[in-house]
Amino acid sequence: MDSVPDTSWPRPRTPRISARASYAAHAVLARHRAYGALASFVERHPGLERAFTRGERASKERLYGCRMCGQCALPATGYACPQTCPKQLRNGPCGGVSPEGRCEVYPEMTCVWVTAHERAEASGHGEDMDRLQRPLDHRRWGQSSWLHHWQGRDADLWTAPRDDRPLLRRELGLTPQ
Repeated sequence: MDSVPDTSWPRPRTPRISARASYAAHAVLARHRAYGALASFVERHPGLERAFTRGERASKERLYGCRMCGQCALPATGYACPQTCPKQLRNGPCGGVSPEGRCEVYPEMTCVWVTAHERAEASGHGEDMDRLQRPLDHRRWGQSSWLHHWQGRDADLWTAPRDDRPLLRRELGLTPQ
């Protein structure tokens, strides 16, 4: 019997848009009173909310491989979606990453965390990789993270960077100890 690859698991993705362009877009879409009012309006109209969320899904899936967790970590991961990790790791690579930076589950692919680190460092946001991601609230799967962001519901999705404890970079041996 021929084996069919399991496509239900996420696969590491390299974003289709540069980290610099993504950070610039994020600045434009930053929380603002007008966006908060728009989000509130959209959420009061279920049909509009579904259409808005479909638009977000289409754009972010195409650009970043977004899995619509509803709690977007892209701004803290060099705009490489950690949900494309087959193991769903949100705080760095697993112990199975090869010395060449390849994914343990899909060895032909680069680990999403290696991609995240390279993109964050190259765009001057390496300190973002020191942030600790909070666990996912699985009730938000399929919801719009943009609406959550504009409503201020995601203010504590990750910790603030701390100069005294650069977690991920220290663990990877990328900064002096």
